[in-house]
Amino acid sequence: MSAPPLLEVIGLSKNFRARGAFGQRAGEVKAVRGVSFAIASGEVFGLAGESGSGKSTIARMILGLTAPSAGAIMIEGVEASPGASRARAIQMVFQNPGSSLNPRRSIGQSIAVPLEAARRRRVAVAARVDELLKMVQLPADFAERYPHELSGGQKQRVAIARALAAEPRLILLDEPTSALDVSVQAKIIELLQELGRTLGLTFLFISHDLSLMRNFASRVGVLYLGQIAEIGETTALFASPAHPYTRSLLASVPVITAEEEAMRPNVPIIEGEVPSPANLPAGCSFHTRCPNVFAPCDAIDPDFTVIAADHRARCHLLRPEADTTLPR
Repeated sequence: MSAPPLLEVIGLSKNFRARGAFGQRAGEVKAVRGVSFAIASGEVFGLAGESGSGKSTIARMILGLTAPSAGAIMIEGVEASPGASRARAIQMVFQNPGSSLNPRRSIGQSIAVPLEAARRRRVAVAARVDELLKMVQLPADFAERYPHELSGGQKQRVAIARALAAEPRLILLDEPTSALDVSVQAKIIELLQELGRTLGLTFLFISHDLSLMRNFASRVGVLYLGQIAEIGETTALFASPAHPYTRSLLASVPVITAEEEAMRPNVPIIEGEVPSPANLPAGCSFHTRCPNVFAPCDAIDPDFTVIAADHRARCHLLRPEADTTLPR
């Protein structure tokens, strides 16, 4: 009997009450709608999508910081319970390393917080802080420094060390490099890859940057307006994107070589504004911006179509009975 996934998200949804200009209730914001995916131990799973697609809301629900409106979150086959047990199993590295560190605490004190919560002795805490700094390639004397004395990349290394201190089974990376320079981004990704190999870590990598996703994640789920539009192994999804939204996203990724240019889908860049999650369009939520829209798209929300093993997309064009003469 195979082991259950380390993390399984089943039909996860989150609705928020919308408020008008004078605090009056003005309907609901459907931020996340029926999202399901699983992450095996040791895997890197990526969630990609534009701002407002629901990525960070999903992360907050997995962490237990936001209660879901519907659905379940399973850790190794057991529904996740709130409180300290979930915090020990799952840690997070936030987008902005500057705001995620307490400016009044030294680096050593920040890293030590999870260790002190576990009631380790002071000598053991100090030794573990030194070990964690070494893991993220920072000198031991950084323990005496304060956040304002560090660069952005160094602060993010400290945030990674603090996450590792709790010895979690899963680390959520919420846009961990978006606030950093491009050269520093590459070094942080290399560090995470090395830590993943040496420590056997499992990552949920949340980002809008598909070029980073291609080089880091083994599987990817593409979000649009709170739903997964396409999900599959990274190599297959990037080589043969099935959903018009995924193809448009990949077509907009900046490239620097002729080889990368040859890999980009030759499709129009998406035009128009993303609809409001407080006023979702009927049918497929992408039909208002889709270059391939046809008859059922504005009336029926499509189910997933299986494209290949572990590769699915939610699009009417993929149905066997669809008119495949339409442009793709």
